[in-house]
Amino acid sequence: MKPGLTPFRAGLLIPVYNHGKTAFSITGTLSSLGLPIILVDDGSGSETKAYLEKAAAFPGVVLLTLEKNTGKGGAVMAGMEKAGLMGLSHVLQIDADGQHDIAKAAFFLEESRKAPERIICGFPQYSGDAPGSRLAGRKISNFWAAVETLSGELNDVLCGFRVYPVLKSLEVIKKNARRLFPMDTRMGFDPEILVRLYWAGVRPLYFPVRVRYFPDGISHFHMVKDNIRLSLMFTRLFFGMVLRFPVLIWFRVKYSKRQKGM
Repeated sequence: MKPGLTPFRAGLLIPVYNHGKTAFSITGTLSSLGLPIILVDDGSGSETKAYLEKAAAFPGVVLLTLEKNTGKGGAVMAGMEKAGLMGLSHVLQIDADGQHDIAKAAFFLEESRKAPERIICGFPQYSGDAPGSRLAGRKISNFWAAVETLSGELNDVLCGFRVYPVLKSLEVIKKNARRLFPMDTRMGFDPEILVRLYWAGVRPLYFPVRVRYFPDGISHFHMVKDNIRLSLMFTRLFFGMVLRFPVLIWFRVKYSKRQKGM
C-alpha cells in the first residue's frame, strides 16, 4: 500500500431497478468471493423486491432500499455513500442486468489493489448481439469525453463495470452536489463521474470485459429522453473543461514528460 492511502477494503455495489431475477443470480454467484455486497433497490416493483429480499440472505449482503426511483446514477451514489459508512475503500460496481462477465470481478479487484489511486474500468468486448445504435452512441460519448479531458485516456465512458475509489468518488460527488447543476443521476452518471474524477486527478486503467445483449433483456435506456440528458450533461462538461483548460494543458504536459522519462 502506498503512503497516505487508506487500507484496501473492497466490496461490490449492484444498483437494481426491476432486474430482480438476474440480480439474485449475480449476488448468489458473487457471494462466494466473501466480500461485502451492497444491493441498492432503486424503487423497484414488488416482484424485484421479493428477489432482493431473498438475495439479502446471502452472506455479506446489505440491502439498501430507495423509496422512489432515482436512476442508475442516484442508486450508485446512494450505494457509494453506504460503502463509505461501512469503511470500504473501493467498490466494484456491476450492473444488475447480467450483461457483464462477472467472472472478471476478482481480477478487477486485484488490479485495484495494485493501483488503489486509480479507477479500474471495463473496456467492453462485444459479440454480434450489440445494437448498432448503442455502438454509435458509445463512440460519440467517448469522443466528447476526450474533448473534455484533452486526453485519449478515457477509452470507454459508458461501461458500468468499474472499481471506484470510494473516498475520492464521494468527494467529487459531494462537491458537485452543491453546484447549480449537480451530477446526472441517470444514464449520464457513468461518463460524467469518469470525466470529473479525471479532472480531480484520478486516472483510469482499462481491462477487457465481455458484454452481452439478450433478446429478452430489460433496458431502461429511453432513446429520446436519455439522449437529450446525455447531450445536456456533455454540454455542462464542455464548459467545465473550458474553465479548467490551463490546468488540463499543464496536466497533459506533465504526463507527457513522465511518459518520456524526463
